[in-house]
Amino acid sequence: MFSLVFSSSATVYGIPEVDAPLPETAATAPITPYGRSKLYCEQFFADLAKSDPRWAIAILRYFNPIGAHPSGLLGENPTTKPNNLMPIIMEVANGLRASVDVYGGDYPTHDGTGVRDYIHVMDLAEGHLAALTYIKKVKGVDVFNLGCGRGYSVMQLLVAVTENTGISIPHRIVEPRQGDAASVCADANKARRLLYWSARFDLQDMVTDHWNWSQKTMLGINKAG
Repeated sequence: MFSLVFSSSATVYGIPEVDAPLPETAATAPITPYGRSKLYCEQFFADLAKSDPRWAIAILRYFNPIGAHPSGLLGENPTTKPNNLMPIIMEVANGLRASVDVYGGDYPTHDGTGVRDYIHVMDLAEGHLAALTYIKKVKGVDVFNLGCGRGYSVMQLLVAVTENTGISIPHRIVEPRQGDAASVCADANKARRLLYWSARFDLQDMVTDHWNWSQKTMLGINKAG
């Protein structure tokens, strides 16, 4: 028997047709090369499992991982311009960047900024362990969302960082990026039911651990460079 856990992404859903938590059965219509590459891999693994019954494959669709290891020893420190929001916010909080660009301020959300389902990287790691346990007992391929099931807007994330650090995060509203959805959240009930997994950390935990990482490690690396 062969087993595999594949790291996929919520980007395979593209722009959701409804503003509701997305189950794994939701339509997949990625609009970016990254999202399409993930979906191609998912389809390949589905075909592999269908052609060879010895395979057991879990496909994990990540939503928006943030945070760091609570020790402050492991975290995200991009060597080029970050593509994700939290590292940019942390660069601003640490005085390494002037402000955060908020892409779009008139989405149909409660404050006009994009809403995403953020998940702590430690919850994500535990999701992988749960998936590895699951595929020891089954064969074939299965897909699981890994998310908290709750969305936070960009502005809520900025406020959470300010409340946690005491540092006001300068920001400016700029034109929305083409292809960005207003709101993307996970329906993670399948992972809860079959993997016996659910997210344990909330937004404040994510911010606390990411800030701890940036203070202990990221800031020192950037200043040394």
